[in-house]
Amino acid sequence: MPVSIAVRALSTPRSHAIHRPGQCGLLERCPKWLICIPLVAQWLWLSLRYGSATLPSAANPDITSGGLVGEGKLEYFRHMGAVARAATAPWCAVKAGSAMPQAELQRLLDAAGLAFPLIAKPDLGLCGYGVRRVDGMALLEAYLAAFPAGETVLLQQYLAHEGEAGIFYVRDPDSGIGRIIGLALRYYPRVTGDGVRTVAELIAADTRASRMSTTPRHDCTIAPGQVPAAGEVVRLATIGSTRVGGLYRDGSAFATPQLLAAVDAIARDMPNFHFGRFDVRFDGLRSLAMGRGFTIMEINGAGSEAIQAWDPDIGLFKGLGMVFEKQRILFAIGHAMRRRGVQPMGLLELARLNRRQIQLIEHYPPSN
Repeated sequence: MPVSIAVRALSTPRSHAIHRPGQCGLLERCPKWLICIPLVAQWLWLSLRYGSATLPSAANPDITSGGLVGEGKLEYFRHMGAVARAATAPWCAVKAGSAMPQAELQRLLDAAGLAFPLIAKPDLGLCGYGVRRVDGMALLEAYLAAFPAGETVLLQQYLAHEGEAGIFYVRDPDSGIGRIIGLALRYYPRVTGDGVRTVAELIAADTRASRMSTTPRHDCTIAPGQVPAAGEVVRLATIGSTRVGGLYRDGSAFATPQLLAAVDAIARDMPNFHFGRFDVRFDGLRSLAMGRGFTIMEINGAGSEAIQAWDPDIGLFKGLGMVFEKQRILFAIGHAMRRRGVQPMGLLELARLNRRQIQLIEHYPPSN
């Protein structure tokens, strides 16, 4: 896998400035079906070249479908050794619909070292659907009551760090060399007050933030009639997904050898993990680049998106090129694992997992 890591100066690039109202890139504005056409075309070409349309499911053999679709977040956590666990936010799991007494639920939180505020999210989910911040026991019980019965909820310590990043890591099974092939910086949806307009008016005037009012299954918990002071920045959501107005920036300038060394040690502490994205919160860009001061929130496998491609300052063709590269590397890793005896998942089983995941999302509590 001839993928090199770009190591640049640690000064913050111009594009990392907080977005201006109305600033959306061309790739962001393209309809999803239009973006899918070239991606599906390359997937089909790679399927013919390697003789399998589901080969990527072999990339991480200890995870359901390699993390392509239908895997649970807890699968990654449960395969961690001591090094990886130490870098991950405390968590515990609970089954929804079990009518757990409040005292027992509190004991579960205490045993995991968890304290409010917490993040509650589906074990099986994507794009921030069902992810909510809960600030007390009553809100947690309401969340569990609204969640599909019998499904697993992941409870995790809320991390107050302002910085969030997605670190895309791959390791060649043949050479054993690990690389960071992408680093995305996430900025939460926000508006800046002018002392005159309400939050609702500021959202309506911002092309990016206004996505929040049209996306399904999301609650904005900020009072719409609130009038922020001039210059006051109001964060609008717990999640940073672009579907609610979040902003992604290409942070490859911070993919240093020090950060690679830290992430590589974590990934090697997870058996047979070769391809995926570590979503982390961090103290500051300089400490992140030094491989320090970050905490893992969750991990995504073969289905991880190259989200740095959605940087508004990255052109359409360059952005698509990043996604194409991710596909090619994924198939190459799957091919290497197949040579080692790992069998890709069948197409019908992948379709079943995908269908179940999509159906569950419709029944999750709204994100916030």
